[in-house]
Amino acid sequence: MPTPSCPPQAPWPTFSIATVTGCAQCSRPSPKKIPQTDALFANLRDKDDGGNDPSIRRVSIDCKATVKIGPYSRGGKTRGANQAADHDMGCNEKYTPFGIVDEDRGELAVHFGRSAKTSDFIVDRLEAWWQRLPAEERDGCTLLQIKADNGPESNGQRTQFLHRMVQFADAINTPIQLLYYPPYHSKYNPIERCWGILEQHWNGAQLTDADTMLE
Repeated sequence: MPTPSCPPQAPWPTFSIATVTGCAQCSRPSPKKIPQTDALFANLRDKDDGGNDPSIRRVSIDCKATVKIGPYSRGGKTRGANQAADHDMGCNEKYTPFGIVDEDRGELAVHFGRSAKTSDFIVDRLEAWWQRLPAEERDGCTLLQIKADNGPESNGQRTQFLHRMVQFADAINTPIQLLYYPPYHSKYNPIERCWGILEQHWNGAQLTDADTMLE
């Protein structure tokens, strides 16, 4: 089955790395920190081009939680007399959303794959996204800068992910720079802001088939 995908969306805000600070008047607990948290954020701020060089393509990537297809309750309302299933055991059709935000062009691409969230799935989707770019944009790119969280499928210690990324860089003849957010701080990754918009679009409706999911 071909992998359904959504085309780039309407203009998106330009993102850049900002200093993360706490709020003394906020009662919410601060995010967890590891000893390297500040250093990882400093590395992001140092390496992030900030859109100054148009030949550097800055993208943010991540997968969303698996979407189950069927009459399952999602906390919202579906038009008509639709009764949600009491249990979601035995779901046979599932999709993994993978998103790519182009930070400087304000473009969002979302791919829905039948694969589990794996290193191969992530790089396969990146390769498909790259091939859909206009030839002049691919040729004019001198560096592909990718921001990601430290998830187990795409972190800097995942040998299969690094192996596939090296193959990808060789295939497109373009250097790739991986920039990672600290553990427990993935919410600062620009792509994370898109998943809430996707859920708002679905509005808690039952995703009874793939067409409904892609509407």
